[in-house]
Amino acid sequence: MKLIDVTIPIRDAMTVYRGNPAVRVRPVMTLEKDGVRVSELRCGSHTGTHVDAPRHFINGGKGPAWVADLRRVRGGIGALDLAKARIPLASRRVLLRTSNSRWWHPARAFRTDFVYLAPDGADWLVERGVHLVGIDYLSIEGYGVRGAPTHRRLLGAGIPILEGLDLFNVRPGRWQMAAFPLRIKDGDAGLTRAVLWAR
Repeated sequence: MKLIDVTIPIRDAMTVYRGNPAVRVRPVMTLEKDGVRVSELRCGSHTGTHVDAPRHFINGGKGPAWVADLRRVRGGIGALDLAKARIPLASRRVLLRTSNSRWWHPARAFRTDFVYLAPDGADWLVERGVHLVGIDYLSIEGYGVRGAPTHRRLLGAGIPILEGLDLFNVRPGRWQMAAFPLRIKDGDAGLTRAVLWAR
């Protein structure tokens, strides 16, 4: 069984969503001085690959996943785009592979023209009974969209959002997936290690 790691590596000064805290990885102890290496990691909870928790916008897994090929979509992924993507009816975890993934190879400065999930696309996924939605950029919401309707629709329906995936080398279709966010008490997101493997 070959695992495909779809996690964005955490590194010093990596690309983050505009306005989020910069990532800093600094040595606090060194082999030369202290006989051991220890680093300090400073980053926001929405750094790299992460799962948005409901409290990200609303107060108060492991299993099969379908990678939907949406690389031809520009702007917002709507209900019609999802209907054309041939996502099997029984799919409960849907990962949206867009043209965004190319920006991780090599990593570039934050872009505002990324492909995102439009509100009617979020409605379509909720109505289909999806349990998790993932996308290959740092937000599932369009840049500058007021009121965060996509986040609110998905999180309000109890659907976690897995953001910051690297699906560049992943073929569309059925996969097994494991995504384990850090357990942060009362957190708004959890940095996540996400892997896919073929059945």
